[in-house]
Amino acid sequence: MFTGLIEEVGRLSRVESRGEALLLTVSARKVLEDVKLGDSIAVNGVCLTVVSFGGGSFSADVMPETYRHTNLKHLKPGEPVNLERAMLAGGRFGGHIVQGHVDGTATIVSRTPEANAVVFRLRPEQAHLMRLVVPQGSITLDGISLTVVSVDRTSGTLTVSIIPHTLGETALAHKQPGDTVNVENDILGKYIDHLLHERHQSQPAAAAPGLTEAKLREFGF
Repeated sequence: MFTGLIEEVGRLSRVESRGEALLLTVSARKVLEDVKLGDSIAVNGVCLTVVSFGGGSFSADVMPETYRHTNLKHLKPGEPVNLERAMLAGGRFGGHIVQGHVDGTATIVSRTPEANAVVFRLRPEQAHLMRLVVPQGSITLDGISLTVVSVDRTSGTLTVSIIPHTLGETALAHKQPGDTVNVENDILGKYIDHLLHERHQSQPAAAAPGLTEAKLREFGF
């Protein structure tokens, strides 16, 4: 589990590709301070497992499922990536609950300065992602815990506002319109949506909720 507070921006130093399987090697400093084999490190919001480390870098496997659902497949050596170690049980919880389980990707539509902030407008590439996006709700973009500013259902876009600190301390500083980011919807919304969907699917049509003539008769009206 993660918080969405980026610890450092690393650099992708090597990509080994075998079809839809990748081995990424990332240059870093802070996340390596207490690293062990098998540790979890979020790379652009994707929870990956450390399979080797040393010499100022670590390597992690990317399986086909992750390859297909994230923007890791587009990364090139030299590109910056957001890094966060799994949260400590006794640490401050400054962001929101982030699993590192990416739901899809979004394309940056525009990047607009606004006073001391920069407003990013994004369009999720998978339409179902918008269902769980609510204004002032939480969303994770490339591993960064952010607050949704607005949602436009007609255009299928959302906006987030980035303060200077976040922009300067994450790889978002390098993102421009046309680039993609990984999206993880809020975990609470995902579970509620899933449970409601399952309840609806398993409930017979005759037992659908609502006030009906049969219900009124049942209760003596």
